[in-house]
Amino acid sequence: MLDLPLAHVAHDRAAHRRSKPGLVDDLLAVRETRVLLVSSGRVAAAGHTPALLPAHEAVVGQGSEHYFLGEADDVAYLARPVPGVADGEPAALPAGLAWITPRDLADSGDPLATGLAVEAVALANWHDRAARCPRCGEPTQVAAAGWVRRCAGDDLEHYPRTDPAVIMSIVDDDDRLLLGRGPSWPPGSMSVLAGFVEPGESAEYAVAREAMEEAGVAVARIEYRASQPWPMPASLMLGFRAHAETTELRPDGDEVSELRWFTREELSAARADGSLRLSGRASIARSLIEEWFGGRIGD
Repeated sequence: MLDLPLAHVAHDRAAHRRSKPGLVDDLLAVRETRVLLVSSGRVAAAGHTPALLPAHEAVVGQGSEHYFLGEADDVAYLARPVPGVADGEPAALPAGLAWITPRDLADSGDPLATGLAVEAVALANWHDRAARCPRCGEPTQVAAAGWVRRCAGDDLEHYPRTDPAVIMSIVDDDDRLLLGRGPSWPPGSMSVLAGFVEPGESAEYAVAREAMEEAGVAVARIEYRASQPWPMPASLMLGFRAHAETTELRPDGDEVSELRWFTREELSAARADGSLRLSGRASIARSLIEEWFGGRIGD
């Protein structure tokens, strides 16, 4: 399997405890409990490592909600969402801490903190979007220690959602890798193709459909490689490798504006002269590229 920096959970999510009345208050009273601050899609960190703070040190900005993340080695972990300030910027933090995004977690070196941070961001993103019931429009309230929102109007329970998306390395008969660039990406930035799974289709069918829609390439021999949570805002990336049955490239102009086949030598040369920028190391895209390449590609 691929080495994925954001794939770790490293803790027990303890789903059986979430419905216990007063769970969050009980945990906040325990000295060993640790709290992760989250705001505007970011987590509070010291360097590249998310900060797991004692509850009395995790009082920043407004708001008092907490979400139960799970347990590890008899320590419970909570997320505390901190409302952002103007223009979506997160609140100020104490000295020594800074807000970082999940993309910055690749070098954290701490699987537990990384897993908690990804979970916290995904959960907080869902709460931000689920303040009202999608059925009747009435306000919803937090329940089950942050894992449910209950509609005040019809008492429906709403649960966090995760949107499946496929991402794939496509390789042809000459062992060349297909990379593409989105229209809004900086010049030279390229990655493997990706897209959301649509209702009524399998993940494998989504791979074939996206390859044809975005690049005009027919693929077969679709092989699952690994998955990665991607909480921006709430995706599960399903990684595949596929074999190209055709090689003529037709970028759709909407999702993809540029396409190119690369040999390993061509990719190395383009990286060396600065004409090619690849996906960041935190992403499964980079892992799929490096699996084809046969090793780590230097930054």
